[in-house]
Amino acid sequence: MFHTRLRTMFRQHQSLARSVNFSAETCSPRALCPATASDFVELPRKLKRSERKPWVTDVTELKRRERWRRQARRVVREVKLKPPDNGLLVKELIPVARDVLAARTRLLSCVSRVSDSVPIFVCRVCGDVHIGDPPHKIRSCDVSGSLKSKEHVWKRGGVDCIVPVVESFHLYDRLGRAVSHEERLEVDRVPAILELCIQGGVDMPEYPTRRRDFPVYLVAGRLIDFEKRFPKNGFSGKDINIRTSGFWQMRKRLNEDRGPLDFPCNDLKECAEQGMEALEKLRSGVGRLMKKYGVITCAYCSEVQVGPKGHRVRLCKAFKHQMRDGQHDWQEATFDDIFPPVYVWHVPNQPNSLLVDALKRYYGKSPALVELFAQAGAQLGENYRGIMRADVVVPSLDEERLAV
Repeated sequence: MFHTRLRTMFRQHQSLARSVNFSAETCSPRALCPATASDFVELPRKLKRSERKPWVTDVTELKRRERWRRQARRVVREVKLKPPDNGLLVKELIPVARDVLAARTRLLSCVSRVSDSVPIFVCRVCGDVHIGDPPHKIRSCDVSGSLKSKEHVWKRGGVDCIVPVVESFHLYDRLGRAVSHEERLEVDRVPAILELCIQGGVDMPEYPTRRRDFPVYLVAGRLIDFEKRFPKNGFSGKDINIRTSGFWQMRKRLNEDRGPLDFPCNDLKECAEQGMEALEKLRSGVGRLMKKYGVITCAYCSEVQVGPKGHRVRLCKAFKHQMRDGQHDWQEATFDDIFPPVYVWHVPNQPNSLLVDALKRYYGKSPALVELFAQAGAQLGENYRGIMRADVVVPSLDEERLAV
């Protein structure tokens, strides 16, 4: 009898909960007016010095892969590797690497052309960037040495302020040994995107790399390279110095006779449109290359290494670097690690509009490259509406107290 009463009370409680949930959902403002919901997207939170970068692959999956590798080393058998893990190129990605290199060159040309008409400002103290004239008056300069009012001290900036270059060690053999600490000054450092294109199949005389005709073999966890013992075709050593460490260095560096960039167009709006197109091609192409060719980054600093494993240079000065003896804590990298975005305040579609601190909650943000091309007249896609807050109307100063 007691159990029957309990079942009856439980059923009544479930029916009451269903009716309450249904009435709350039907009477909520979001259900009545779904179109009023804002599509605002928050920017990635700036990590503290003691915080680690988020994992790209889940830790459980990484542990499972490592257990499989340990078990494979115990068994003396041959494991078939696929390109590029076996040293060969992925043939379908060679045109992608060339397109990425061409898109990077065109993007730099367009940025250099547009920056002549759209000014770039950078803070002397904190390095904050603003696109357009006049620079904003938002009091966000909160670093050591800033003014008491937290206002920025602006100066004219250049292309390097909005297109930061992340460098990586150039590897002659991507499957060879890692760069040691003693060899840090003997190995060339090149932009990470350029090194990714070189490993993806782009041949550059300035930075030679080894191309294999036959794959390597993995036996009991060790790579066996027969071409190293019995080379099929020798490499021409003209204009290349062979050091005792075994690395190659070109006599004439790439930046010693670099000619001027060729502007792809004369019209400012057309150049901005081509720049946006080059940026999207660069993003998609690098994403395809990174799925096959390994790129890793330090979990606490901005160091990046293109290749299957990281170097052993002890130059990390991030959180708890003493416990690692100055070495980096490597993990899988993302596109933002090799091409970091610089976020700036978004200027509304008004000429010579001044951003003030009292209305900063109505302003959006955007990548500096996107903002530069947008002010030059380029049409933006729907991917940037969320962070730009295009659905918000910025009130005037006398209307701000009336805004809800």
